[in-house]
Amino acid sequence: MNSNITSRALAIVQARRQKAISDSDRHIEEVNKKIPQIKEINDALFRTGKELIRFIGSAGMEASKEEIKRIEEQNKSSQILVRKLLTDNGFPPDYLDVHFTCSKCNDTGYNGAYYCDCLKKVCGMLRTEELNANTKLVLSSFDTFQLSYYSGEDYFTMERIYNYAKDYANNFTPRSGSVLMFGPTGLGKTHLSLAIANQVIQKGFSVIYDSIINILRNIEKEHFSYEHSTEMLDLVMDTDLLILDDLGTEFETSFYNSTIYNIINTRLSASRPTIISTNMDFRAISSRYDERVVSRITSGYACLEFRGDDVRLQIKRNAAK
Repeated sequence: MNSNITSRALAIVQARRQKAISDSDRHIEEVNKKIPQIKEINDALFRTGKELIRFIGSAGMEASKEEIKRIEEQNKSSQILVRKLLTDNGFPPDYLDVHFTCSKCNDTGYNGAYYCDCLKKVCGMLRTEELNANTKLVLSSFDTFQLSYYSGEDYFTMERIYNYAKDYANNFTPRSGSVLMFGPTGLGKTHLSLAIANQVIQKGFSVIYDSIINILRNIEKEHFSYEHSTEMLDLVMDTDLLILDDLGTEFETSFYNSTIYNIINTRLSASRPTIISTNMDFRAISSRYDERVVSRITSGYACLEFRGDDVRLQIKRNAAK
């Protein structure tokens, strides 16, 4: 993993740990003032623990089994009493517990000798933010999509597509279906895919949005590097929503073609949603890509054909008047 991102991720995870401990300390101080009996019980538990350690050190583990069992039973009874006193006084029963975000590593970032999954997830989030930093994610929304630029049958087609995209964003889950947006340039494919991305991000899901050529270049660079990294490919495969813009603008190479199929096939098999936009029609897609790619898209994607006159040209003409 990228060392800079890993360091930032460790700082985030360990900040969670410090907050959890601080919250617990604050709760203990609050409860000690309001319920002195709990403080007395906890002080007694602490003394018992110290005495047990000394006893084991002097008598040995075998000789202390009976004593350990007795103290464990006593501690259980004390903890039950503490939780009852908490609830009797209007507190949650686990109010004094330390609530770590990750139960596997207790917010240390390490699970044994390895990085914990929670740390890897934060690394992925930070890497995704970096990838999206230079995109137009903040520029598009459903409110700024204007159906007035379409007329006749094209208007009704685009109205259906607009409503579909809006419903997709409103009801998004990491198991939503995949979508192909295709048709000539300037008809709103990028606008609607970005509007979906914005809304899905606001719902707290991870999104990677980029042109397919940028995604493929990053994967290729890591694949053929000295470290032979798969970090970028892992992010693409694991993100809640992947949006690939401008399919068909990438170079035709065996590596790119196999990577495109791998991404499409793997995410479909895992029921992870992908949105692909392209200026190609079905005939162009069929002649450009392997039969396996075409089959997976046509059988596994909702295919939305954008129709109308280039909106960008209409805007330019209107501005020139």
